[in-house]
Amino acid sequence: MKILVCISHVPDTTSKINFTDGDTQFDTNGVQFVINPNDEFGLTRAMWFKEKQGASVDVVNVGGPETEPTLRKALAIGADTAIRVNTPAVDGYQVAKELATVVKNGGYDLVIAGRESIDYNGGMVPGMLAGLIDANFVNTCIQLEVEGNNATAVREIDGGKETVATTLPLVIGGQKGLVEESDLRIPNMRGIMMARKKPLNVVEPTGAQAESKAVSFEKPAPKGAVKLVDSVDELIDLLHNEAKAI
Repeated sequence: MKILVCISHVPDTTSKINFTDGDTQFDTNGVQFVINPNDEFGLTRAMWFKEKQGASVDVVNVGGPETEPTLRKALAIGADTAIRVNTPAVDGYQVAKELATVVKNGGYDLVIAGRESIDYNGGMVPGMLAGLIDANFVNTCIQLEVEGNNATAVREIDGGKETVATTLPLVIGGQKGLVEESDLRIPNMRGIMMARKKPLNVVEPTGAQAESKAVSFEKPAPKGAVKLVDSVDELIDLLHNEAKAI
């Protein structure tokens, strides 16, 4: 089984976010980037298939040279080969089109993507990719088993879970639950050294055009000052007359 894991290069959640050029561009200065958490769950599950079933595991990212340290980390975790499509990720459609070409050229049986990236939270790419390559698709996937050409997936739905039986080729949008957080892997020294020798192939883009663009960004308004009260009567008065909550 050939597995392709889609890797997004996203800011660490502890990073301070700012925008430039009239709030139209994300300011990357001083920002630490990591593997998208939803993708990391998928990569860990892919490693299980590699170790238990002899699957091959490649990782792919659409982005510039700045994303290569993130791909190297994925190689250090255990992926066999990394692929970087040499173009900035502009919108979901453009990324899905570029990934579709990689999938078709590589003949992959299973594509594991995160259900969304934690930076733009678009949640579009896995579904679009499945449509473009005519593959089955399971989103919000929290369990996955593959036997031969058959797959069983469990996905989260409102108020519960749904078990789906399907076949390869398959694209999943994975998330927390696909593996336990305790199973996530930290690259060790041996993995880091081996990653330096593993191939990181840069492929040129197909020229897919973005169908949308970010007009501007706006950070949440700062929280208001806290007002301390000395009595229940004063609190009730404020809730009733100022906050209009009661």
